[in-house]
Amino acid sequence: MKKSKGRTSRKRRRRKGLQGFVDGVNCSHKLEYIKLKKWLKDRGFEDSNLRPADFWETGRGLMATKALQAGDLIISLPEKCLLTTGTVLSSCLGGYIGKWKPPVSPLLALCTFLIAEKHAGEKSPWKAYLDVLPKTYTCPACLDHDILNLLPEPLKKKAQEQRMMLHELFISSKAFFSSLQPLFAENTGTIFNYSALEWAWCTINTRTIYMKHPQRECFSLEPDVYALAPYLDLLNHSPNVQVKAAFNEQTRSYEIWTNSQCKKYQEVFICYGPHDNQRLLLEYGFVAVDNPHSSVYVSSDILLKYFSPLDKQRKAKVSILKDHDFLENLTFGWDGPSWRLLTALKVLSLGADEFACWRRILLGDVISASNEQQALDTAAKICHFLIEETQHVLLQISQLKKDKENLKPHLALVEMLRSEDLKILQKSAEILCDLNLATT
Repeated sequence: MKKSKGRTSRKRRRRKGLQGFVDGVNCSHKLEYIKLKKWLKDRGFEDSNLRPADFWETGRGLMATKALQAGDLIISLPEKCLLTTGTVLSSCLGGYIGKWKPPVSPLLALCTFLIAEKHAGEKSPWKAYLDVLPKTYTCPACLDHDILNLLPEPLKKKAQEQRMMLHELFISSKAFFSSLQPLFAENTGTIFNYSALEWAWCTINTRTIYMKHPQRECFSLEPDVYALAPYLDLLNHSPNVQVKAAFNEQTRSYEIWTNSQCKKYQEVFICYGPHDNQRLLLEYGFVAVDNPHSSVYVSSDILLKYFSPLDKQRKAKVSILKDHDFLENLTFGWDGPSWRLLTALKVLSLGADEFACWRRILLGDVISASNEQQALDTAAKICHFLIEETQHVLLQISQLKKDKENLKPHLALVEMLRSEDLKILQKSAEILCDLNLATT
């Protein structure tokens, strides 16, 4: 399940209403939502469980109009409301996509459709949906270079890859966009520009639901698994709820069932998956507070900084870790250093006389008390280094917030990610301190 909040979470401010404390303000009277609900009704969707609202903590979302119990159907959106590659092929773009060689990807077909429909304005049959989509996104692909430099190194690398992939998609699609010229009065170069593609790509990447479609010859071999789901995509993510979501072949509707309770007038949440905050920011453009799935990544550069280059077996140890995939996904979590991180540290801490036992470490065996102790000591040093680095970046951010007013929303997003990282690292430092006390 994908969708973007395109915003940072705000600190909760509660407003006292007639019914006591409420978390959100009903938005269903707003013209854009009235038009959307009418548009959906014309396509067979009626909904009495949910209403659009603005929430203090998450921004725009959907509020329950009645108490929901585990096992209740949250929403059932008819197939006619979904925007898929089938929608694209039945539009005026279909013939052009069918003829184009090499075939375009399902993702590019959807991006092209969104750009064309947005350009059509009042004439677009999808206008009611397009009007409620975010105008901008906060995925790292859209962030300013100054902001990218404040991200943790592994996320910064992925964000740069995301940006490069989007740039390559734009360059490789130019000829296809030009082939659509007969459909437009204006030059396709001005309609299908980079910022239009960035907006369309972010819309799909952050908001689509997973829905498998049969492979079509007119598309490239990339999986065709996208569907945009108007109204349903207003549901926000919480790592603390469970839902079942799938397309129901009998009712020909996309359905979401809750496994959690929700009180009347509370925000209804769904879960996009057990993602950590770096993944949530990369894919959806937001961060979750106290996310139980979150962790702080340790890059191999930082890891190796704590081991002497004079160690004759250092090269062999690094090679072993690389071959067995122990240089990636090394983390600190709410429960301290991960098993993978400690295992990598134990291999790197092996004495010359212990080196032959490296296989046993990968299997989880204890080699010696001194090897265990050295791994814990090094984990504590790395943890403290990351705490200091995170605090330094948080100071930079607070300074930049004073100097760069225009970047404030994006800075607040990175600040939130780094603040969550700091909480995890401080918790890990406490755990390591307790472990060290227990072993001495």
